[in-house]
Amino acid sequence: MNINETLRYLNVGLPQDILQHKAHGNFAEAIRLIDLRLQNERLPKALRCCLIAQREIMLRLPGEYPLTRADALAMIRADIPDFTEEEFDTLVDNGRIYWIYINGEVHYFHRFYETLLKTEQEIAIRAGKAKREKATGKGLISEAIHTMKEQGSLTKRIRIRQTIRLRDEHFTPGMFLRVHLPVAADCEQQSDIRVEKLWPENGVVAPSDALQRTVCWEGPVTENQTFEVVYSYTHKAVYRDLSVMTGQGGQPTFCTEEQAPHITFTPYIRELVEALTEGVTDPMEKARRFYDFITLNTKYSFQPEYFVLENISEGCARNFTGDCGVLALLFITLCRCAGIPAQWQSGLCAEPNSCGSHDWARFYVAPHGWLYADPSFGGSAVRRNAEDERLFYFGNLDPYRMVANRAFQAPFTIDKQQWRADPYDNQSGEMESADRGFSYDDFDFTKETLSCEDVI
Repeated sequence: MNINETLRYLNVGLPQDILQHKAHGNFAEAIRLIDLRLQNERLPKALRCCLIAQREIMLRLPGEYPLTRADALAMIRADIPDFTEEEFDTLVDNGRIYWIYINGEVHYFHRFYETLLKTEQEIAIRAGKAKREKATGKGLISEAIHTMKEQGSLTKRIRIRQTIRLRDEHFTPGMFLRVHLPVAADCEQQSDIRVEKLWPENGVVAPSDALQRTVCWEGPVTENQTFEVVYSYTHKAVYRDLSVMTGQGGQPTFCTEEQAPHITFTPYIRELVEALTEGVTDPMEKARRFYDFITLNTKYSFQPEYFVLENISEGCARNFTGDCGVLALLFITLCRCAGIPAQWQSGLCAEPNSCGSHDWARFYVAPHGWLYADPSFGGSAVRRNAEDERLFYFGNLDPYRMVANRAFQAPFTIDKQQWRADPYDNQSGEMESADRGFSYDDFDFTKETLSCEDVI
């Protein structure tokens, strides 16, 4: 079994003593007990896999929560000198600042301040870091949506460059490296995909229909070089007005299954689906209610690396916070639990002057086929009081997308043998040596939109 497959067993749960140590941040003691239990040859496979995965999670958790209370306050006060401890505590109480115990002391998530600047307008203004709509690219998106509604579709020819390089302190001349970078995949929205440059030139490009498409290099490396791919593709976004569409006829059953550990029909998820769809039989309306629930009730928050999260969809439904992938996974889980086929899509938002990672969802309603939902962009529209845009992202996507991944938690064509940096998704790339997988702290990566032009 590939070591990343052990994460499918996270829902098994930890033994009580190890769980208590983890809850209090006594990670060294929890890992010692895990190592002791793993010596038992009669340990059931499911529990063994759970312990192996949890061990790696506990090794990574302290890096996600490095900030003491003094550190966190100093970070805010560098921009807002009069920011009070009472204000800080209120944000913590309202779930806007993530924290865990490490050796019995509260430590805070390293990206908490980024979240506040992005989602709390008053804090951004006080910090002198409030962004105007045009500067965030939303004006460009609004124009694209307007054109799509008028013309019925909008097509772009997009060219992207991505790179990845191991940090020098982890490199040894002659070491074996296996390197993956994402590349555009063949799908409903994308066509005429061209891999224009590989460096080094011996990279192996996965088949165009790979579920998580990458270019892979592997072999001994004498110099610490930068790996690079340049690719282009045509992306067509078609407008569908779901306000006048209903589901008709029987629904298919594909893509309605659970997928542990993050797409599971827990008692809470089942109860939530029943409550949100009470009295509703139309699958389109059910999906709309799930989208409304997420976009109108959750708050965007940057997340710890998905590797350390244990049940992403239910965690979002309990905490009412999440980033683009977390919100998409909750939508997918609710849809599947209700018998509505739903799938993951992810890759990049590739606008003319910016390029960044992004995740969203597809869902299937007969007789209309596959439709799209982007709860993250829908929630952003809520923050900007742009209801038309919120409604647009139930059923549609803008054309500034690059799809590399069409399934969550799928292997690469040339599989990674060591721990992945992200075992569920891939937008920035992966690196491993013969004896370890590298985390995002171990390598540098770039994403760049080289051109983005209208296709008439």
